[in-house]
Amino acid sequence: MTGSAAARAEADGGRAVGRGSGGVVADGGRAVGRGSGGAVVYCYDSVAWMGEGWEDLGMAGRHGRVTAADVAREAGVSPTTVSYVLNNVPHQKIPEDTRERVHAAVARLGYKPSAAARALRRGRSDLVLMVIPDVPIGATVASIVERLTEELEPRGLTLVSRSERHTPLSVLWQEMMPAAVVVLVELDPRDRDAMIAAGIHVFGALLSPSSDKDNTLAVPQHLIGRMQVEHLAARGHRHIGYAGPGDPRVRAFYDLRLDGARSACVELGLDLPIVYEVPLDTGAAATAVRAWWEAEPRVSGVCAYNDETAFALLAGVREVGLSVPADLAVIGVDNIPLARFAHPPLTTIDNNVGLVSAHLAEMIVSGIAGKRPPSPPRSDSITLVIRESA
Repeated sequence: MTGSAAARAEADGGRAVGRGSGGVVADGGRAVGRGSGGAVVYCYDSVAWMGEGWEDLGMAGRHGRVTAADVAREAGVSPTTVSYVLNNVPHQKIPEDTRERVHAAVARLGYKPSAAARALRRGRSDLVLMVIPDVPIGATVASIVERLTEELEPRGLTLVSRSERHTPLSVLWQEMMPAAVVVLVELDPRDRDAMIAAGIHVFGALLSPSSDKDNTLAVPQHLIGRMQVEHLAARGHRHIGYAGPGDPRVRAFYDLRLDGARSACVELGLDLPIVYEVPLDTGAAATAVRAWWEAEPRVSGVCAYNDETAFALLAGVREVGLSVPADLAVIGVDNIPLARFAHPPLTTIDNNVGLVSAHLAEMIVSGIAGKRPPSPPRSDSITLVIRESA
């Protein structure tokens, strides 16, 4: 940096920082102070602007960190050309030999682009915001977050999950300005329109049986309840119960699964399932088991809302001195890792979260790249896992 506004500039962790005698700090390309000569200080990736002109911070000034300017010097091109090549900017006619020189310089110098600078250039980050509804973070939601993170990271995208419990979506996306937003429940049309207008891609893995919205993967919750009843009926159970969750926050999931179970009963000529709420409490589960056992006609098989509810049922059955599956068959949902270790091992419906997460990742990557979305997974991606409990 030159003249009376001479300063030492360095980059730390991808953030360009300029310091003048007036204690100036410039961060992320914003004017945040002035040098001793009153010159406004800006920083942008590897160069600093002091009002008079651009000055390269250089490798020495960045404690050995390689910058885009270093790559440009090595390749004999301008920093702008380096940016066009590395960001694969469309409609820029860069000769192939120039591209090769830039990539060769990157390899020789070990250059790693600054995520902060890249976000500044694009006007948004490479973040994907996953908005978690106000539901318990159980094994399934945690698995979706984990799998989606693993799928997106190799594509240069970072998943960040946030809950709407304390901060509304409208605040979350405006604070982060992500490349894309993923939702698990139906969006307010005003939120969707505002994000799209801001250039943010919106994707959903909705609970509804089907969806006609673009960039939306419908997760057929009703099919899960249907498959539970069909399996119990195939095993000879004619009188069926349904164990609902004790947490009202999962009502959206619960209603759809129960609706599927009821539809299957009607189609199979069975009485509608007898429904009791079964919180994760042995005593409450035992009360429900007794009610099913004493019903006329007696319930012989129960569909549990999920595997955690099924575990509570297994404890309740033992509490009243009955056994599974001889006295009461139990089938869960989710196929959590502990399901195979239940006593007896738990029959359950597997959502195949890995397949859903991989498809959602492909939707996100394709959407951001402006490509056609992949075909949705087949309905048989939801599978029945038969073990001893039913």
